[in-house]
Amino acid sequence: MPNRPELEFPKSFLWGVSTAAHQVEGGNHNQWSVWELENAKALAIRASYQFEDLDSWAFAKNAARTPGNYVSGDAIAHYKLYEQDFDLAKKMNLNAFRFSVEWSRVQPEEDAWNSEAIAHYKAYIAAMKKRGLEPVMTLFHFTLPVWFAQKGGFEKKSNIHYFVKFADRLLDEIGSGVRFVITINEPETYVYQGYIVGEWPPQKLSKLTALRVYRNLATAHNQIADVVHKKNRRYKLSISKNSVFVYAGDDAWLSRASAALAQYVEDDYFLKRVVKKCDFLGVNYYMDARIYGYRMHNPDKQLSDLGWNMEPQNIEFALKRLHDKYQLPMMITENGVADASDQYRKWWLMQTIMAARRAMNDGVQLWGYLHWTLVDNFEWDKGYWPQFGFFAHDKRTGQRTPRPSALWFAKVVKQIRGI
Repeated sequence: MPNRPELEFPKSFLWGVSTAAHQVEGGNHNQWSVWELENAKALAIRASYQFEDLDSWAFAKNAARTPGNYVSGDAIAHYKLYEQDFDLAKKMNLNAFRFSVEWSRVQPEEDAWNSEAIAHYKAYIAAMKKRGLEPVMTLFHFTLPVWFAQKGGFEKKSNIHYFVKFADRLLDEIGSGVRFVITINEPETYVYQGYIVGEWPPQKLSKLTALRVYRNLATAHNQIADVVHKKNRRYKLSISKNSVFVYAGDDAWLSRASAALAQYVEDDYFLKRVVKKCDFLGVNYYMDARIYGYRMHNPDKQLSDLGWNMEPQNIEFALKRLHDKYQLPMMITENGVADASDQYRKWWLMQTIMAARRAMNDGVQLWGYLHWTLVDNFEWDKGYWPQFGFFAHDKRTGQRTPRPSALWFAKVVKQIRGI
């Protein structure tokens, strides 16, 4: 297996997993934890008509109909058990770990900085590096301090300086152990869910506000990039952009024009505003979109537990398009599949790895692959029932149990890395 050309990668390549603070830490108090307590019952009630058509409904229905499923609570207790989880990553022969710093922990009030939280993240990064894991740090992964949300969050351009100040101080406090910094995770997802369809906090249906937030997030990234690069040029900074590869299903001019427009809206409207202040592009990839005329018609031959069309091999074309347009190195900062039975994960991983290698053969400079995720966790408004982890999580005992795909991937990475 290691001698296959499609499995040859540079020695410096990062093989890791990706996480987010609110989804794994437990015990957070932020705008999302407030929202989930207020909306748990409603989410449980509407679960049946949202998800009962999915093949996964048979195993998901009990959890999905339970309000407690939508309350993060202790999550997977990663805040306390992070060393145990880093050990799991090391045993999988990984050498990178993406995480987010929970802003609400570090700055629980506008004028209050939590020294204990800062000390925790210092120890967290040190423990990661002790195990040979390269830290990839995210500053904003969907959650905001309550005080910042009450000020209007990113809806107001005048509020951006609070986020910049947080980033500035955080890098002064813990930045010495970090090279890779992600300012913002999936700005388009945050805006779409919170302001276009209104399913996430703050649940405001306003396209004008959505556009304003989107542009403010781009401004925030650029301002933080200036601050970070002035500190030290060793920092490699980017955003993590969810990239849906959009393609025409036929040669009709309407299909091609619609696909091009959708791709611009999906990726390029935001990227062109931040790319000059990025050292690389963080790419999150979960799905593609096939367009006929002006409508999306995916093949849907194989669907994940969330009903998402699965064509992992098309990440090759997403990477090549971004490379051709922006000429920057890239890192796959998220990629994975909701698959509780572990039926598809091994296939998904192999297809993705081979597609990434093909893209590299065509000139794409790819720095790493970070899989979503290490352990099943809290998946936002879906709660705990979607399972993306290499390790299953028993909420009663906290036990992490490796899935067959985890054991297989550990062997593959070991062979690729030659360790």
